[in-house]
Amino acid sequence: MTLAVDAHDDAAPTVSLPAAGPPSPLAAHSGKPVEFWPTAAIRDAVERGDLEVWQRIVVALKRDPYGRTARQVEEVLDSASSPGITKALNEVLMRTRAQLEADERAAVARQIRVLIDRSGLSPREFASRIGVSGEDLAAYLAGEVSPSAAQIVRMRRLSDRFAKMKAQRARHPD
Repeated sequence: MTLAVDAHDDAAPTVSLPAAGPPSPLAAHSGKPVEFWPTAAIRDAVERGDLEVWQRIVVALKRDPYGRTARQVEEVLDSASSPGITKALNEVLMRTRAQLEADERAAVARQIRVLIDRSGLSPREFASRIGVSGEDLAAYLAGEVSPSAAQIVRMRRLSDRFAKMKAQRARHPD
């Protein structure tokens, strides 16, 4: 950047700055939540941001590890030239997604436990009636894996049927 100084005889010198160019994408959007930044601002933040800006991105990734910002970060990281922050943001994405998936498997396991309890069947009988092995059902209950959507539907139907039969027996004991 060059500065032009104009000094007249007794007048105070004046400094002329060159016309400012357009603001950087990050500067233009830094007041907004990261989730509303365009990809250019994410790219600028990864390449030229500081710890505070990167922390804002990390918070956004943790809030929604498969959302729009996460996809933008993935796109930017594929071509980023800052290996340190690239590695760190990739790690955040990987760990956050793994934790989310573990939490989701645990939620599915809790739902399956409710269905089994509601049915009144033993876990072994429940597994047999939905067409899976006891080991597979145990893996679902431990949150190691999740059943397919079709298996969840089958579990719900079985639980509903047996819960209804239990209720009828309770109303009409023999």
